[in-house]
Amino acid sequence: MQDESHISFKDMCAMFDVTPRTLRYYEYIELLSPRREGRARWYGPREIARMKLIMRGRRFGFSLEEIRQWLLIYQQKGTRAQYGVWVEFATRQLEVLAAQRAEIDASISDLRALRDETVRLIEGLPPDAPE
Repeated sequence: MQDESHISFKDMCAMFDVTPRTLRYYEYIELLSPRREGRARWYGPREIARMKLIMRGRRFGFSLEEIRQWLLIYQQKGTRAQYGVWVEFATRQLEVLAAQRAEIDASISDLRALRDETVRLIEGLPPDAPE
């Protein structure tokens, strides 16, 4: 029986803009454990909070295994070792994201230069040049 603190499978998918397949997969790999009533699944505040962390981890580019470690720390008070592992994950991912940003910045610069060069070529064409 549903109570007001729980949301349905469909509502959970909509809330986080994920496909049913994704949500079922997160359950299959035990990142989420909804309450079950027959075939229905109900997600309470704990599962919603965990899903927020999963989505945040995915946005940061963490693997699902790294997210699992993160969830373990949040599930209970983490140990110094757990926090240390999390800091290592975060530091490594910050380096990956910085490298990706550098690549994107270089691509933007190259594309901008090519576009500007093409604009100059267009401007240098005679007015009667074929379209």
